[in-house]
Amino acid sequence: MNKDHVKGAAKEVKGGVKEAVGKAANKPMTELEGKAEKNAGSAQRKVGDAKDAIRDTKKR
Repeated sequence: MNKDHVKGAAKEVKGGVKEAVGKAANKPMTELEGKAEKNAGSAQRKVGDAKDAIRDTKKR
């Protein structure tokens, strides 16, 4: 696990909350911003997965 995993997960949670607030408050722009942030967090977590895979491959 590395920084990208932690930061990505935090972005996903923050984006999910923002998306829910936007949906509840009937604010489509806030909802879209939340979705975008969630997707960015997911991508960042995947970068962390790739870094871990590369590191594990080098250890062999």
